Amino acid sequence: MEIGVYLLAVISPFFYAATNHIDNILLGKYFKEGGVGTLILFSALLSVLAVPVLYFMDPTVLSVDATSMAMLALVGVINVILLWCYLQAIFTDEPTVVIIYYQLVPVIGFGLGYLVLGETLASAQVIAMSIIIVGALILTVALDDDGKIIFRGRTAIYMLIASTCWASESVLFKLVALEENAWRSLFWEHTALVIIGILIFIFVPHYRKSFMKAIKLNSAPVLGLNVVNESLYIIGNSVSAYVVILIPVSLTLLMNSFQPIFVMVMGVALHLLFPHLGVEYINNRNIPQKLLAIALTGVGAYLLGE
Repeated sequence: MEIGVYLLAVISPFFYAATNHIDNILLGKYFKEGGVGTLILFSALLSVLAVPVLYFMDPTVLSVDATSMAMLALVGVINVILLWCYLQAIFTDEPTVVIIYYQLVPVIGFGLGYLVLGETLASAQVIAMSIIIVGALILTVALDDDGKIIFRGRTAIYMLIASTCWASESVLFKLVALEENAWRSLFWEHTALVIIGILIFIFVPHYRKSFMKAIKLNSAPVLGLNVVNESLYIIGNSVSAYVVILIPVSLTLLMNSFQPIFVMVMGVALHLLFPHLGVEYINNRNIPQKLLAIALTGVGAYLLGE
């Protein structure tokens, strides 16, 4: 496989890492009241930006058959569930800690293959999966400022659900994209997200009121950050969707092992340059813990891909 494909695959986790920190800033600075629901509305409704672009890339997108359309709509629903769980986790925890749990995605993918499809697991794969799980478990505990042990059970549960959604939607997306093409698949996935956003806006009054209030009080910074955020996510998603057709799903997910590294580097930089944002909690006790978790999950993901 050409090295250029793998370099292209690294673009997605880099952009995803940037959106992780922007999400954290938006939730902490602008969406404290409406919280997760408000940001989901922004993400879903701003997906409309991608729809005309994707149509321009392939004007035949409307020729997708009903079955593929239904499956991609399901991917859109799974995407919203994933986003909700991820935002719930990042609302109360650090981006680096939250994102490391995404290393469980290939583990869950292999586990689903074993349970649902009857696929066999080699001993090396079991060892690799165990290493990833140990790396994730390291982050289930933390020390507060007084040295007391804190269990991150809430974060672990939400990110376990989010990781399961990611593994599931990756398989479903590739199943349809191989039959159709990446542009058609992305078009209908984003269309489904826009429709879901409209339904949430209409039928969930609390989220609607928080959404309108956020726009009214902080229109310029909120809209600006959200447009940048969604643009980065859409670009990363598009590159990922293109690459997933070229290489196996497990290897595509393996490339996402770079995301926690990017998140941590960005978090340290933001902490040093803009400490008032509070995007990352940095001290001498949690840095080694995070580095160990990144190292273990990264090694495990590499071995699993091998």
